[in-house]
Amino acid sequence: MKKLLGTILAILLAAQVAVAAPFNANAKTKRIPAGTKLELKMLTTLDTSVNKTGGGFSAMLMTDQTADDDVILPSGSIIRGDIQGISAPKRFSKGAILYLNFDHVVTPNGRQLPLTLNVVGRTDMTFDGGITTTKGYYEAWKQTCQKSGNITKNAIEWGEDVTNSGWKYVVVPVSAIGGAFGTAGYFVYGSIADMIKKGKHVRINRDEILQVILVEPIDVPVI
Repeated sequence: MKKLLGTILAILLAAQVAVAAPFNANAKTKRIPAGTKLELKMLTTLDTSVNKTGGGFSAMLMTDQTADDDVILPSGSIIRGDIQGISAPKRFSKGAILYLNFDHVVTPNGRQLPLTLNVVGRTDMTFDGGITTTKGYYEAWKQTCQKSGNITKNAIEWGEDVTNSGWKYVVVPVSAIGGAFGTAGYFVYGSIADMIKKGKHVRINRDEILQVILVEPIDVPVI
C-alpha cells in the first residue's frame, strides 16, 4: 500500500513539473514603474467609528495601465488591502486618523501581485500618510473664525434683500450690528467648544475616488 501511494505521489509530482516547466520558461513580464499615479474607486465603505484595525477593503482600478502600447493591467482590476491602523478622535478637535495598507492587485489571469501604494492629492492627510478630518485645535479654530465671520456677512445681505426703499439705510446698519453680536457670540462659544470637544471620525464612502501613487514597480506577467 505504501509503495502504491509513493508511486502515485511521484507521478503527480512529475506531472506538475512537466506542466510548470514550459510556463516558467516562456513567462514574460512587463513593468509598471514606481511613481505611476493610479485612480481607484472604493468598493468598501470605511468608517473609523465602526471599522477596526486589520479589517479588509477592496478598490477598483479606474484606468488601463499600459506598457509598449499593450494593456497589461486593465481598468476594473481589483486591488485589496486592509486597515493598517486607526487613531481615535481626541480633545481639542483632533480628528480620527485612518491608515490604509494596499496589499495586492488581482491580474486578469488571476494572479495576485503584491504592491505598495500611498494615497496622495488630499488636503486631509497627516504628515505620516494617514487620512484625518481636523488636525487639531488651530484648524478647527480657523473654521470657527470663518463661520463666525459669515454671520455678519449674511446679516448684511439679508438687510439689503428685505428692502429697497429708503428704510434700507436703517435696516442694513441694524442687521449689521445684530450680525456683529451674533459673530462675537458664536466666536466665543465656538472657540471654547473647539477646545473641549473631540474631533470627528473619518469616513470613506463606497464609490469614492482615491488618488494613489505606486511606491515600488510592479512586474505584471503577460502571455
